[in-house]
Amino acid sequence: MTRVLVTGATGYIGGRLVPQLLEAGHEVSVYVRSPWKLHDVPWRDQVRIFKGDLSDAVATHRAMNGIEVAFYLVHSMSAGSDFETAEQVAAQTFADVGAAAGIRRIVYLGGLHPEGVTLSKHLRSRAAVGRVFLDCQVPAIVFQAGIVIGSGSASFEMIRHLTEVLPYMPAPRWVRNRVQPIAIRDVLRYLVLATSVDADLNRTFDIGGPDVLRYGQMMNGYAVEAGLPQRHIAALPVLTPWLASQWVSLVSPVPRQIAVPIIASLQNDCVVTEHDIDRVIPPPTEGLLPYRTAVRLALTREAAGQVETSWQNATVPGAPSDPLPSDPDWAGHTVFTDLRERESAASAGAVWDVIESIGGAKGWHSFPLAWAARGWIDRLIGGVGMRRGRRHPSRVNRGDVIDVWRVESVERGRMLRLRAEMRMPGRGWLELGVEPTATGSRYRQRAIYFPKGLSGRLYWAVLLPFHGIIFNGMAASILREAERSPQPTRS
Repeated sequence: MTRVLVTGATGYIGGRLVPQLLEAGHEVSVYVRSPWKLHDVPWRDQVRIFKGDLSDAVATHRAMNGIEVAFYLVHSMSAGSDFETAEQVAAQTFADVGAAAGIRRIVYLGGLHPEGVTLSKHLRSRAAVGRVFLDCQVPAIVFQAGIVIGSGSASFEMIRHLTEVLPYMPAPRWVRNRVQPIAIRDVLRYLVLATSVDADLNRTFDIGGPDVLRYGQMMNGYAVEAGLPQRHIAALPVLTPWLASQWVSLVSPVPRQIAVPIIASLQNDCVVTEHDIDRVIPPPTEGLLPYRTAVRLALTREAAGQVETSWQNATVPGAPSDPLPSDPDWAGHTVFTDLRERESAASAGAVWDVIESIGGAKGWHSFPLAWAARGWIDRLIGGVGMRRGRRHPSRVNRGDVIDVWRVESVERGRMLRLRAEMRMPGRGWLELGVEPTATGSRYRQRAIYFPKGLSGRLYWAVLLPFHGIIFNGMAASILREAERSPQPTRS
C-alpha cells in the first residue's frame, strides 16, 4: 500500500484515477480547490480531502504530510497572458513543498509534442511544467500523452461532433497531421503502475496507443464505429487555429475556451518517438487498445450511462467556479424572481424523476426555440452555450453540468438548484422542487436573478415578457410528464 495524493481529482483524468488507485489498495488523499464538487462521488468517504490552491505552500504542505507519491493532474485552460508563468509557479511550489515533505515520487501527465518546433502556448506550458518537476529534488515521472479517447473526453467529443454534424467537411490543414491517440483505460493503467517504479527514475515517457492516424482518419474511424457513412474531408490552408476554434465551437458543444488549446495542439504531428516505457511498465498481455476499440468502448459506456467523469463538468474560464450559499444570500442585492407553484395529482417521486432528468437530450420542457436561441447567443459572445448536455441521462450530482447550468445543490427527491454559467450582466439560478401532499404533490419552480448595474436590470426587463411562456410552459410540461408516469422510480 502506498500513500498517494491526487491533485485534479475533480477533473476528467483525476476523477477516474482515484477509484483505480483505491482498487489497487493504495491510501488516497485528494487536494482540490472546490471540495463541494466531490459531494456525490461514490468514493468520497474512502479518501482524505484537503482544500487549497496549488500556489499556497502552507495548504499544499498540509496535504502532502505523510504522502509517498503525488500526482499532478492539473492544467489551466485559461487564455490569459500570464497563465504560463502562473502554471510554472504553482508547479515549482508543489515540487519544493514535496521535497520538504519528504515525498519520494511526483507523477505528472503532460502533452505529447514534437521536439524542435514551435509549440502552442498550452503545449509549451505543459512541457515547461514537466521540466520543473524533472529539475526538482524529488524524482519525477512525466508522461507525455496525445489525444485521450474515452467517454467524457473533450477531444473525443470534438471528434464525435465534427464527424456527426458535417458529412462534408471543409477542414483546417491539421486534419492531415499524424496523431497517436491513447485510450483512457491505458492512461490510467500507466498512472496507477507509476506508483511502483524504481525510486530513482527521473525522466519523461511518451505514451500512445498502437495506431498512428491522421486526424481525418480518426474522424472516419469514429464514423465506422457510430454506424455513419464515411466523411469527405477537404483540407484548407486558410483556417488559422483561432478561426478553426470558432468553427469547432459552432458545430460542437465544446466551448471556445476549451476548443482553442485543443486545436492549437494539433498544428504539428504528435506521435510517440520512443517506447522506453515498455521496459518500465510493460504493456498489458492483450496489448494497448486500438483506436477504434477505444471509440467502441466509449460509445458503449455512454449508452449504458457509465460516464464517470466528463469534460462537461470542467470549469470554463470566465464562468463562476465557486458555490454560493445553499439559499442565495439576498442581503444587499437587488433581486428579481419568477415563482411558479402548482398542485399535481402525480406523486412527488414521479415529479422528481422528471426534474432530475431535465436538460440534455430531454430538453427544458418549453419553447425549445427560445432555449436554443439563448444558447447560440451565448456561444457567439464566448459563453458555454446550451450544448454541453449532461453526464448521466437521469441522475445528477452536485457540481454536474446540465447544458448552460451547473448543479449547485441537490436534495434528492426534494429540490434541485442550478446556477447559470451563461454570459449575462448578473448572476442567476433556477430552482425546481417538489413536496408530497395528501392528494399528490406540490411543484415549486423559482428563477432568481441578481442584476449587475443598469445593463442587468435592462436584461431582466427585456426577457420579462418571455417568462410567462417559458417558465409557465416548463411547469406545465414537467407535471404533464409526471402524471403520465404514476409509479415513481425513486423517492
